[in-house]
Amino acid sequence: MNPARIVPPPVADAPSTVTAGGSTRQRVLDAALRAFGTRGYEATSLDALAAELGIRKQSILYHFASKDLLLEAVIDQAGAELADLIESALARSAPGWGRVDAIVRSVFRLAGRRPELLGLLREVSRLGPPPATRLRERLDPFVERATGYLDDEMAAGAIRRQDARLLLLATYSTVIGMATEVEVLRAVGMEPTARNLVRRRAELLAFLRSALAVEGS
Repeated sequence: MNPARIVPPPVADAPSTVTAGGSTRQRVLDAALRAFGTRGYEATSLDALAAELGIRKQSILYHFASKDLLLEAVIDQAGAELADLIESALARSAPGWGRVDAIVRSVFRLAGRRPELLGLLREVSRLGPPPATRLRERLDPFVERATGYLDDEMAAGAIRRQDARLLLLATYSTVIGMATEVEVLRAVGMEPTARNLVRRRAELLAFLRSALAVEGS
């Protein structure tokens, strides 16, 4: 055989391949987040993810030995993204009512820009332990920090005294519902459009301000 005619095997699907869209591992994570957050965990197969990405299923299994481990990695990434986003918003916000306003606006911006991420949070909560426990553990440091911010503002008299954790939970649940419960919204005459999302944000902020803000804060 003429050595010059030997053609090496293709390597486009090799585990270490880096494409214009990023590493194979990151592409798998991003695709899984979209799929789990929109179609649901049980409705998403590794075969379907591989076909969507144009790679072999074995390439996914090289980075994530099972679908459960892939979900864990997606939860870690989503939790870090959400915590970074809201902590950044809090760090830039004005004292007093500005803390609450920053939290609400940052989560609503996320709902418009990355609805699949909020959909993932809802899906993980629905799955229950151990995925829900892992998500809670990833978010606990952020929740403690945000609770501390709000407690400090309440102690300073800038926000009316409330249970800070309950306030965060109520805001989170409201935004998640508005962003992800499409059929429920349609049942009460609300279309899940960007304009309606902005209007609902304004309504929620007005409600919270009337309940929490101290005059002049």
